[in-house]
Amino acid sequence: MKVKLTEFSHGGGCGCKISPAVLSEILSSMPGRASHPDLLVGIESSDDAAVYRLNAAQAIVATTDFFMPIVDDPFDFGRIAATNAISDIYAMGAQPIMALAIVGMPIAKLPVEVIREILKGGESVCAAAGIPVAGGHSIDSIEPIYGLVAMGIVHPDRVKRNDRAQAGDVLILGKGLGIGIMSAALKKGELSDEGYRQMIASTTQLNTPGSVLANMAGVHALTDVTGFGLLGHLLEICHGANLAAEVEFDRLPLLPAAVELAKAGFAPGAAERNWASFGHEVSLPAAMPEWQKNMLCDPQTSGGLLAACAPEDVESVLEVFDQQGFGLASVIGTLHSGKAGISIK
Repeated sequence: MKVKLTEFSHGGGCGCKISPAVLSEILSSMPGRASHPDLLVGIESSDDAAVYRLNAAQAIVATTDFFMPIVDDPFDFGRIAATNAISDIYAMGAQPIMALAIVGMPIAKLPVEVIREILKGGESVCAAAGIPVAGGHSIDSIEPIYGLVAMGIVHPDRVKRNDRAQAGDVLILGKGLGIGIMSAALKKGELSDEGYRQMIASTTQLNTPGSVLANMAGVHALTDVTGFGLLGHLLEICHGANLAAEVEFDRLPLLPAAVELAKAGFAPGAAERNWASFGHEVSLPAAMPEWQKNMLCDPQTSGGLLAACAPEDVESVLEVFDQQGFGLASVIGTLHSGKAGISIK
């Protein structure tokens, strides 16, 4: 039985996220971490994962991430969802150690073998990361949902937060942009075989450089670019460090198939929601084409690491990315003193 998973969901991948503005309103009254001195990272900086200090040499990193199908192939869906979840561990500079599966499936609509393939896809990625799927939880739901609780370990002094960037830092992005645009084309049957190959290759590549960058003192801040797009996650860095960013569009790594689709008018609804949430904090060139703005706001599923590092460490950081197979990693801009916000050149 051939099943198109994307037909069962109203959204897919990290494009399912609640918009930044709405999420901020929801979390505005949540308590901070003041009463928990060993909770090194909580919700206050919108970071990628929570970090709890166990002792002087170890901190546990914990995160959860799940979403509805972004592709129709069940094995690929499982791989993408698992890679995306584990990425938050790497984004904190940690090494993953274990995962738990989150499974919500419309049992009456999906054959058991399809659900099994989704889980197998996730397990294959965990195996590649060297960690077990040690358990999980499942429910009968209206839409297919899959993801992981991922846990990792890191030295407390090597945690890479998203709010520790410094004025003068250089911004480096590890993967190409355009996953949300390609997903929009896929749902309309307009994504080519080559486009699908590019999409899967990017979304299933584990962000392993993160645990290496943890050992580099010159890497001041780290995050991964997911549902809020490049601009949304870069603004989290800017707000946390009270800095302004300047980004050169022509230096952005873009997935080739996504560029063609963006110019043809493809864009996910989440890109518009993202812009509505934070567009007032972004300065764009007057003549910027709409497709370029959509690329900047495009929700990435299992997107690349975004690093802020000292200028003298740029070559070393790029070498780490290159050695681990991230050939698109590029310098995209800089951070400087000023009101938190982004200027696109």
